[in-house]
Amino acid sequence: MRRPLIGALSALLLGGAGLATAGVTPAAAAPDTAEAKAKVKAVDFAGTVALSNCSGSVVRMPNSADSDLAFVMSNGHCLESGMPSAGQVIVDKASTRSFTLLNSSGSGVATLRATKIAYATMTDTDVSLYQLSSTYAQIQQSYGIKALQLSDSHPVQGTGINVVSGYWKKIYSCNIDGFVYRLKEDEWTWKDSVRYTSACNTIGGTSGSPVVDSASGKVVAINNTGNEDGGRCTLNNPCEVDANGTVTVRQGINYAQETYGITKCVAAGNKINLSLAGCELPKP
Repeated sequence: MRRPLIGALSALLLGGAGLATAGVTPAAAAPDTAEAKAKVKAVDFAGTVALSNCSGSVVRMPNSADSDLAFVMSNGHCLESGMPSAGQVIVDKASTRSFTLLNSSGSGVATLRATKIAYATMTDTDVSLYQLSSTYAQIQQSYGIKALQLSDSHPVQGTGINVVSGYWKKIYSCNIDGFVYRLKEDEWTWKDSVRYTSACNTIGGTSGSPVVDSASGKVVAINNTGNEDGGRCTLNNPCEVDANGTVTVRQGINYAQETYGITKCVAAGNKINLSLAGCELPKP
């Protein structure tokens, strides 16, 4: 998986990624067309956050109200308590974790604080949703920053996307190459995962980055892993498994987990309700 940074620093040094990029905003890959340029320019860091070891974003559901307590979304494997086991689901667990809120240029403008982990798991998907002590309206009024909106539709193959890392203050631009029936990594299995084209060569610390549709500006997935060494279904080396059980290894290719299903599990008031019709998130 795109490891939390504590486990990734040595790999970055050995791999030559260079810690000089920390705190700097590298330029995104140059688009090929004027239309693509306009789309890339529309995506920035506003609403993303930096965790102590990962990336994330302030997100809202299609039915969220300005008066609702806001969510921060990151990966399940970025939890302060460590990675959940396969089959483990966490709901309504107290947390005081803090997040650095970024503006459009990637500068930190505030520290947001959680009151609880509303939902987290590494089963079927890899997500954590922290509920904050601030509402969407309070965040916008105080800092001029709107939350990113989760799309409630399945992403589409070929879509132009931007993976926005609040930790590294870097935007990766590529396309959705396709979808993976099952993505296996060590003890975890994820369903219907997003596979990037090779331009999104995400690294440790980008875990939890929102994957933003460059046309709509909505979040369609959450960055979580990549095959680093060509290993087969091992830690940091996920493998693809199709419906017939055939295993494919794609060294250097990175992946994300779709987020539209989360919107089916949040009731009015930003309340997680795993019993809602259409909700398929794993239950405790």
